[in-house]
Amino acid sequence: MTERTTNLPAALRRRREYAGPILFSYGFRPFFLGGAVWAALGVLLWLPQYFGELSLPTAFTALDWHIHEMLYGYVAAIVTGFLLTAIPNWTGRLPVNGYPLAALSALWLAGRVAVAGSAIWGAELAAVIDVAFLATLAAMALREIVAGKNWRNLRVLIMLGVLIISNIVFHLEAIERGSANYGIRLGIAAAIGLIMLIGGRIVPSFTHNWLVRNNPGRLPRSFARFDAFALGAGALALALWIVLPQLAVSGVMLIIAGVLQAVRLARWAGDRTCADRLVLVLHVGYAFVPIGFLLLGAAILWPSEWPASAGLHAWMAGAIGLMTLAVMTRASLGHTGHELVASVATQVIYFCALIAALARIVTAFEPSSALLHAAAFAWVLAFGGFATVFGPLLFGRGRA
Repeated sequence: MTERTTNLPAALRRRREYAGPILFSYGFRPFFLGGAVWAALGVLLWLPQYFGELSLPTAFTALDWHIHEMLYGYVAAIVTGFLLTAIPNWTGRLPVNGYPLAALSALWLAGRVAVAGSAIWGAELAAVIDVAFLATLAAMALREIVAGKNWRNLRVLIMLGVLIISNIVFHLEAIERGSANYGIRLGIAAAIGLIMLIGGRIVPSFTHNWLVRNNPGRLPRSFARFDAFALGAGALALALWIVLPQLAVSGVMLIIAGVLQAVRLARWAGDRTCADRLVLVLHVGYAFVPIGFLLLGAAILWPSEWPASAGLHAWMAGAIGLMTLAVMTRASLGHTGHELVASVATQVIYFCALIAALARIVTAFEPSSALLHAAAFAWVLAFGGFATVFGPLLFGRGRA
C-alpha cells in the first residue's frame, strides 16, 4: 500500500480498495437492475392472471399481488437504490457495498419469492420475510444519516417508515380480511409523498443546472412558502383519501392539492428544457402527480363519470413509472462516469413508459382488451428496455 493510499480516510480507502463484483459496488446497480426486471416480469405475470389464464400459489388475491409487487417489490427496490446512492453524498460516508449490499439484495429477492408462494409456506412467514427487507434498509439508512449528522434528510426516512407501516398493514389486512384496502392506499400515498418530497428537490435542481449552462433566462423558482403549503396540502389530501376515501371533503381536498401541485410544477420552467430529454422527462413524470390528484378527486365527487382506477394508474404507471425511470437512467449514467445525455434507446424507453401510462388511464374510461394489452406491452418494453440497455452498464461494461 502506498503512502498516499495509507493517508486516505478509512472509509474512502475501503471504497477504493473494493475488489468484489461491480454489481455490488454501489446500491443503484443491483436494485435498479433487479427492480426493472421485476417491473417487466410482474406485468407479464399479472396480465394472464387478470384474464384468468394463470394462477400463482400466493395467499393474496391476484389484484392484491399485482399491486403489492408494484409497490413493495418494484418501488421498494428503486427507493433502495436511490437512497443507498444518495446517502453517501448527503453524509460523506462510505456507501454500502460488497457482502452487506449482496445480502440486502438477496433479502429483497427472497421477499418476492415468499409473497409469490405464500399459499405454500404461509402468509405469516411471507410477511415477515417481505417486511424484513424494508426494515433492514431503514436501519441501514438511519445509521448512516445519524452517523453523518445529516439531520435534514431524516424526513426522507419518515416517508420510508410510512412505506414500512403500509406494507405491514397490507399483509395484516390480507391475512385477516382476505383483501387489502388501507395498505394499498397507504403504500400509494407513501410513494407519491416521496415523489413530491424528493422530486420537489431534484426536478428544479437539475433543471436549474441545465438551464444555467445551456439556455440562460427564466429559471425554476426556489423552494418557498408556496412549496411548503403545496406539500402540506398534498399530505392532508392523501391522509383524507387513506382514511375517508368516499367522502366529498376528500375529493375536494384532492382537487385542491392537484391544482397546487400543477402550479408548483409550472414554477420549475420545464417548458424551457425540451432540448434535454433527461431533464424534460422529470417534468413529464411529475405532471402525473397533479393529474392523479385531480382524477381521484373527480372520481370521489362524480363516481359515475370518473373511474377511480384512472387516478390510481396516473400515479402508479405515470408518476411512479416515469419518475423512477428518469431517476434510474440519470443516476446510472452519472454514477458510472457517462455523459448525461439521453441516447435514442433511452428516449424510446421514456416514450414506451409514457404510452403505457396514457393507455392504462384511457382504459379506465373505455375498457378494452386491446388497450390493456397495449399498455402492458409498452410497460414491458420500457422496463425490459432499461434492463437491456443499462444492464451492461450496471454490470460495469458497455454504454447506454
